[in-house]
Amino acid sequence: MGWWWRLLLGLWAVPPTCTGHELLNVCMNAKPHKPEPGPEAELYEECIPWKDNACCTASTSWEAHLDVSLLYNFSLVHCGLMMPDCQRHFLQAICFYQCSPNLGPWIQQVDPRWQAERVLDAPLCLEDCERWWADCRTSHTCKSNWLGGWAWSRGKPRCPEWEPCRPFPHHFPTPADLCERIWSGSFRASPERRGSGQCLQKWFEPARGNPNAEVARRFASPARSWARCPGLLAFPLLLPLLS
Repeated sequence: MGWWWRLLLGLWAVPPTCTGHELLNVCMNAKPHKPEPGPEAELYEECIPWKDNACCTASTSWEAHLDVSLLYNFSLVHCGLMMPDCQRHFLQAICFYQCSPNLGPWIQQVDPRWQAERVLDAPLCLEDCERWWADCRTSHTCKSNWLGGWAWSRGKPRCPEWEPCRPFPHHFPTPADLCERIWSGSFRASPERRGSGQCLQKWFEPARGNPNAEVARRFASPARSWARCPGLLAFPLLLPLLS
């Protein structure tokens, strides 16, 4: 038997181990996430729901709540005072992104010079987007995509001169616009409601348990797990060489 056929058989032995479970109960390969999830008894305020199983540390959860977050060197109040209900939604979204171990099906590899992985198109429940948008209608911002295009001054991002502060609805006419554009596609506005098992909640009552674990299980699949299974990625690349 030629060496290529032994290699081919070896690669065929890999797929049964890549069944989508690689996408469950995992943390992103990105700062400041932990290498793997686990208990964190001292999580801060809006991050508390993830205390039993978190990808964030207590320090990360505290830094997320600062007026100028040490996580991103970014201030939520870049256009003046943000209404408390609006600010709470952003803190919940940050905690969700940093702490949740249930985002595996939506983790994508990105430019390693910035960070190795990010979340893309995670489906937020209809109510989450609607409430976030409604509670931020009277707050102001100068940009619709907060992940780039800022004017940096003294090491901090500020609004560009040509982009004045305006009410949120100017930049986000609908709840879906807010969910999908604010962090450049990290979230997708789902038409499904909480409790459907088809969408993620960016915050939940800790006493009721984490509903997103079941959602992640539904969305996990072998097709999505290819990016985390090097053997599967190598297989199609080698086929032309073996033919």
